[in-house]
Amino acid sequence: MDRLSGLDASFLYLESGAQLMHVCGLIMVDPETIPGGYDFDDFKQELSRRVSDIAMFNRKLKLVPGRIDFPVWVIDEEFDIDRHLHRFSVPAPGGERELSEVAGHLAGIPLDRSRPLWDMYVIEGMANGQIAVFSKMHHASVDGVSGSSIMSYLCSLEPDAPPLETETAPGAAAHPRVPSDLELVGRGVVATAAKPWQLAKLVPPTVRTLVESAIRARQGTAMAAPLTAPRTSFNGTVTGHRSIAFTDISLDAIKEIKNAIPGATVNDVVLALSGGALRRYLQDRGELPATSLLASVPVSVREESTTGGRNKVSSIFCRLGTDIEDPRKRITAMSEANANAKDHHQAVPADTLQEWAEFAAPRTFGLAVRMVSDLRLAERGPVIHNLVISNVPGPPLPLYFLGARIDALYPLGPVFHGAGLNITVMSNNGEMHIGAIACSELMPRVWDLVDQFPAELEAMRAAVLDDA
Repeated sequence: MDRLSGLDASFLYLESGAQLMHVCGLIMVDPETIPGGYDFDDFKQELSRRVSDIAMFNRKLKLVPGRIDFPVWVIDEEFDIDRHLHRFSVPAPGGERELSEVAGHLAGIPLDRSRPLWDMYVIEGMANGQIAVFSKMHHASVDGVSGSSIMSYLCSLEPDAPPLETETAPGAAAHPRVPSDLELVGRGVVATAAKPWQLAKLVPPTVRTLVESAIRARQGTAMAAPLTAPRTSFNGTVTGHRSIAFTDISLDAIKEIKNAIPGATVNDVVLALSGGALRRYLQDRGELPATSLLASVPVSVREESTTGGRNKVSSIFCRLGTDIEDPRKRITAMSEANANAKDHHQAVPADTLQEWAEFAAPRTFGLAVRMVSDLRLAERGPVIHNLVISNVPGPPLPLYFLGARIDALYPLGPVFHGAGLNITVMSNNGEMHIGAIACSELMPRVWDLVDQFPAELEAMRAAVLDDA
């Protein structure tokens, strides 16, 4: 029986009609490379063939009666590709702005929990001849790293080559037995009875971690603290409407800047670049806070974690240097702060978040989300963090999605009450693809932010390389 972990299930419990917990991806492909040419029906047939043995695409949720335990994954015996693959056309003139409007609309549609938690949309009619593939996968089923891996199962190194990997769903072809309600209740009772013992084991190491964090804070070597972010126009109560924008920058330019700053990493440069773009955006609107914006940065703990579940992720908090005008000073400050944040994060057991999430209660989480939304609590009191920024490593060489060469891949994460903006960066074949998704009411013109990235990159290169 494939039970969701507490962290997996928490993404279900945190979801509402406004706070949607699916992860999106916008893939731009060249249909000219498809052997035999592009045809939607052939595309659908090939997708159906490839996903038939991949667990994530075939499993759906089964709830435990009374919700006394987390749901389990079971194979959908009525799986139908037509319920998951859809065909759209971008309106004229078929440019990036029109595509982003379609993608934003699709991102605001919740996934159907009675079926496998994914959808895919083929969007035709682009003026440049490309085809866009917009995907949605629920965060309960994937995190950033596993989501990228799952998409790679649909990709190959050549147009007519077999997929890179295959994650076979155990017993998918044989349709394994679905556990009965009585069995689920029995397992739930046992799991509930064990929680006091689990809590007793978890408290001592957590206390030690808190004490060590307090010591680091006094020494000035701790990561940035949550609840210390300045308020901006995109820090409020989110709705279900989404705006999307995207752009590309050179990975070589990022590495060139990184190499010119001793001790800096690619991630440091990406965060400093995001901070510079946000500074420009807020300055143009007359909203630049005097103190730096604070970002929550997801960190994969897949290699260190020993727990089950699909989500193997933790988080660190980083100041983005939006209060620093000079790009070189911003990168240097980012590099030093991130080094402390990484050391601090590594001192925290990898499974801490996953273990505490095992005590997640669906009714408690659901009530909390409704209270935050109905009482608009995200607009009062301290701001936990301003936004989420993710940097996901991608393939260093060209890939083909069902035979079509991938020209760009823009990942798009969820937004939350209090943090209505998410920026995700992914490398792909020498390029850095930047995707931004925001609550439309809090940031209706997300292109105004994304358009700042190329300009900020040139300013960073000029500042850093001229000094060098």
